Amino acid sequence: MAVTMRPGHDQALLGIADARSPHDEVTLEAGHHLELLALRRELAADPAPVGGTLARAAVKRTVDIVVSATLLLLAVPVIALVALAIKLDSRGPVLYTARRIGHRGRLLRMYKFRKMHHLASGPALTTAADVRFTRVGRWLAKSKLDELPQLWNVVRGDMSLIGPRPEDPAFVSMHREDFVEILRVRPGVTGLSQIAFAEESRILDDEDPTAHYLERILPQKMGMDRLYAMRYHLRLDLSILVWTLIAVLLRRQVAVHRETGRMNLRRRPKLGHAALPTAPAPGAVPQLALAPAGQGASVDAVEGDGPQVA
Repeated sequence: MAVTMRPGHDQALLGIADARSPHDEVTLEAGHHLELLALRRELAADPAPVGGTLARAAVKRTVDIVVSATLLLLAVPVIALVALAIKLDSRGPVLYTARRIGHRGRLLRMYKFRKMHHLASGPALTTAADVRFTRVGRWLAKSKLDELPQLWNVVRGDMSLIGPRPEDPAFVSMHREDFVEILRVRPGVTGLSQIAFAEESRILDDEDPTAHYLERILPQKMGMDRLYAMRYHLRLDLSILVWTLIAVLLRRQVAVHRETGRMNLRRRPKLGHAALPTAPAPGAVPQLALAPAGQGASVDAVEGDGPQVA
């Protein structure tokens, strides 16, 4: 049984804007819908500021506004060129809106440059060889420039520069207890899980990427995001920002320590699917992506686009 959330009481609880077209509706299984409502209510009962103090929350928000607004202004020429390339390469809109669950369980409409063909459909995750990519879209995915519009999410207050990666509503509903901790902070454009999984599309199973993601990758990412949410401080944000530049600009693999969140360059070669261990038992703390620096396998991951309907 599926529930399509339309304007009404439950939709207001989840913070979902009124549906203006059939494509704006969010369809979930009934059980997933109820889990998200329960998650939203549980998070609303504990309105503690990010970082545990109002001062830390104010500093983090100020940095987000100043840095993201400055980067947007500096990136105007790049944004214009990318938008032109997308329009010349394929028909359809320039931007794609990905529905995710954000801070305190509210629905987040996360902006990205469109990488797929107009009205493309299929699995909610993308692999490196995904046939739905346009020519420009494949380059955007590789360069990470498709994430640039998320700076506007940061300016609006929907996201932070640094934080957990926002997840799909259906995936969040499957792990409500884990996301109670994760969603106490704003989701980020970059963070521990984004650095460790900077090339997720390259290691996803081509035959069943969603099952592979849910069973073996998502538990690892949740472990890193919980670590960030529970141990957030400004020094950690600065460290994540520096290592993000190393991972993106220098194309280097970065390892994340399982207990401290410390990062350094990974010295082991890239591993394929077969080298990944089995998923942790229910309730266990995932270890792979949080392995001590230089000692464990880390799979870089770019969050995949869902079916793009514009």
